[in-house]
Amino acid sequence: MVYKVGYFVGSLSSTSINRTLSKALIRLAPDDLEFTEIAIRELPLYSPDYDADYPAPATALKEAIAASDAVLFVTPEYNRSIPGALKNAIDWASRPWGQNSFDHVPAAVIGASIGKIGTAVGQQSLRAVLSFCNARQMTAPEAYVHFTPGLVTADGEVPDQATAAFLTDFMQEFRNHTERVLTVLPRG
Repeated sequence: MVYKVGYFVGSLSSTSINRTLSKALIRLAPDDLEFTEIAIRELPLYSPDYDADYPAPATALKEAIAASDAVLFVTPEYNRSIPGALKNAIDWASRPWGQNSFDHVPAAVIGASIGKIGTAVGQQSLRAVLSFCNARQMTAPEAYVHFTPGLVTADGEVPDQATAAFLTDFMQEFRNHTERVLTVLPRG
């Protein structure tokens, strides 16, 4: 069985350390996880005025989540919360009312920051939003990556063995979490 994982990179920056972290996570993931990035850059700001006629980027977002068995959020922390672009994407995906794309979807959250506490506070903010959206969150292990120069190469290699082992374990736990959730709550 291969599990399709849609992943979100919360930063829109062309030099995002979380995009670099996502490359490492994909490299270190179990072989039975297949990854597709779920794009958020082109989404307009959400408004209920669109509920009767979703624009193409929002429809593509909902279709990408529907095609995924699980979702992985790789995100920075902005002002002790989540980036506006990521929150906007979640708002689009959870609407219109009664058509929440995250309902019962296995989900995991990880993030990197140059600060020593990683993305701890931002992740808590994201977890609150995902709880409301009824996503089935992996609650442990938590992963707040203090991103230092050389921790992860531009192509996603992790030279530090302790970090590589931690991220490998995180991805194995995510795979196991996905399997457990889908055993009880199969998707479509």
